[in-house]
Amino acid sequence: MEAHLHSVHTVFSSAVPTILIPASALISIAFGIWLWYRVSAIKVGNGHHGLRTENGREYLLEEEQRGEDEIVQKAADLQDAISEGATSFLITEYKYMGVFMALMSVVIFVLLSSQDGFSRDWIVDSQGHRHAPAIYNGAFSTIAFLLGAVTSIASGFFGMKIAVYANARTALEARKGIAPAFMCAFRSGAVMGFLLAGNGLLVVFLTIMAYKKVFGDDWHGLYEAITGYGLGGSSIALFGRVGGGIYTKAADVGADLVGKIEKDIPEDDPRNPATIADNVGDNVGDIAGMGADLFGSFAEATCAALVISSVSTLGTEHVYVAMCYPLLISAVGILVCLLTTLIATDLKPARGIHEIESTLKMQLVISTVLATPAVLAVSLCALPAEFTGIFTEDKGRVVKNWHLFFCVCTGLWGGLIIGLVTEYFTSNRYQPVRDVADSCKTGAATDIIFGLALGYKSAIIPCIVIAICIFVSFTLAHMFGIACAALGMLTTLSTGLAIDAYGPISDNAGGIAEMAAMGEDIRERTDALDAAGNTTAAIGKGFAIGSAALVSLALFGAYVVQADITVADSSILDPEVFSGLLIGAMLPYWFSAMTMKSVGKAALAMVEEVRRQFATISGLMEGTARPDYRRCVEISTAASLSEMIPPGCLVMLTPVVVGVLFGTRTLAGVLAGALVSGVQMAVSMSNTGGAWDNAKKYVEAGATEHARELGGKGSDAHKAAVIGDTVGDPLKDTSGPSLNILIKLMAVESLVFAPFFKAHTRDGLIFQYFSTTV
Repeated sequence: MEAHLHSVHTVFSSAVPTILIPASALISIAFGIWLWYRVSAIKVGNGHHGLRTENGREYLLEEEQRGEDEIVQKAADLQDAISEGATSFLITEYKYMGVFMALMSVVIFVLLSSQDGFSRDWIVDSQGHRHAPAIYNGAFSTIAFLLGAVTSIASGFFGMKIAVYANARTALEARKGIAPAFMCAFRSGAVMGFLLAGNGLLVVFLTIMAYKKVFGDDWHGLYEAITGYGLGGSSIALFGRVGGGIYTKAADVGADLVGKIEKDIPEDDPRNPATIADNVGDNVGDIAGMGADLFGSFAEATCAALVISSVSTLGTEHVYVAMCYPLLISAVGILVCLLTTLIATDLKPARGIHEIESTLKMQLVISTVLATPAVLAVSLCALPAEFTGIFTEDKGRVVKNWHLFFCVCTGLWGGLIIGLVTEYFTSNRYQPVRDVADSCKTGAATDIIFGLALGYKSAIIPCIVIAICIFVSFTLAHMFGIACAALGMLTTLSTGLAIDAYGPISDNAGGIAEMAAMGEDIRERTDALDAAGNTTAAIGKGFAIGSAALVSLALFGAYVVQADITVADSSILDPEVFSGLLIGAMLPYWFSAMTMKSVGKAALAMVEEVRRQFATISGLMEGTARPDYRRCVEISTAASLSEMIPPGCLVMLTPVVVGVLFGTRTLAGVLAGALVSGVQMAVSMSNTGGAWDNAKKYVEAGATEHARELGGKGSDAHKAAVIGDTVGDPLKDTSGPSLNILIKLMAVESLVFAPFFKAHTRDGLIFQYFSTTV
């Protein structure tokens, strides 16, 4: 017994995680607030007189020919209009989500509490350990679900408010040069990154501490109930991504097809009625949806690691420090990202157009390098030298603490590789996107062919990297290793969110610069920021997809453990499992068809409205009349709210229907099939859309001799590039990003309801019926 106890000894005392985890979360929140304070020093509104000098010398730009107050006030008015539209949409969307949360809470409580007939009596096993009744799991899973949903809503909403707060400020700072505008956009993105990461970590830690008071020594029951936190986060993320994605792309497609193709006016021209809706969409889709998505990944990866480790000696021996290992990884990741962020915001910001992408890329590289020794220290000090119970088929197999270090590092460095590969395939600094731009010379058809080929090819290396991460992690520490690899990929979450949010902020800044008529000089700077932002957004999506694959597999492993499915039971030679595999592989296609058609229907209505206004509003094309922006906002809002429900129902109902009617093994096949096909579809969709977008910007910018040969804005090649970009919009901003939520959400929902399936519908009602009648 003494030797066994010695094996679960840790270097850290229990005080270390109790202090370090909440301290890191609070430091993250405080750092985010400090960055927001620095952004707020840039004044927007009446009476503001901008600086006339930079580095001791005057700068001369086109907008100086107009009154300073007029420029600033126009930017402030546009910011207010965008903020009003985004806030109105999100509040309306959250009302729908409130109804969903109430209904889902009832379902979770009833299904999970019914395992033992709603008994309130604690169960004592043969070893004298007390276990909470099922009603405790039902009640506290429901509370965790609501906490996760509310935290996800807060993450998305405050991220949107921060982005809207920063967009006009970034445009105004662009008058001084690239460096001030870059620092404003990146600091604002970092505000969201650190507030979200700190808030998510703090809430889950406090929830665990509170649940310990209730569950006592029943740690397995405690962490089983915590899984509701991940379900709540991803449920809201799904509706946020789908609803926001439909909103933004309906407006974007409508604005581009009529404005650029038919009327030959610039992007974000104030004469275009869909311009405000387009800019609102960047905030509700790319910012709010993305924030909720990555929060969901963090919550689910943490929940999966906690559930799996709770059945090992770490949980059965109540090794508190070791059970906090997933949270400690996230905590040190926050501190590493904080130091890394200061490099881009203060020590070495981008000072020229050519430095923007490299500065953002170095954020990923530096944070990954610094996180590696931090993870090593946590692994050696927070975990016992050896422990067992991780491998389900061989409970006595020993896992060493340094094994977990390698598991986390495979995810950490795998995420960096995926990010760099994504950059290569989506940045117009590299040959793949330039090849796509070159194909525009012969029309939109060849542009689309080249873009699709690029997307398919771009999935090769990420899939190989994910496969290596899975093999190494599973070999070293079974499903716990895969969960830790997912956490490793999310170690640099704050930095990833910062560079991802930077993109839409820069995009909005360009729109405001155009609508406020700040001049071509300013627009060129904001376009350069935006082009880099498109690449960073694609990198962020790559991280989200890679982590989603690992998180989903970890949740799948936790589901298999909870549903008591053995390796023999889950063989693909089993017809029930293989049938589920085929159905699961089909679901991402069904889901994508629904979301893309929704964007198409909404865009059709938007195009007709924009055409109507150009045809009926006298003086609109001449710039003497004001378009009806509000009508376009209403079209996007109504379309997104109605169209987000069917895809959401498909994802939420599939695990319940399959688990009840066809049993736990078929559901395991569905989860595996959705994971395998969904990851590749998501990668190719996101990169195809990103490449088409940057190919269009490459033609527009004319920064190289090759780009100038293509003809620039208004040329046939440019119109072909715009069509490709329009086709790619729903791929990269609606269907692609939503797929990673699909594979995560079905897995975490299956995990939450696994006790119910195991108790009542293990073999499926339909299969049970046929087995008794045949």
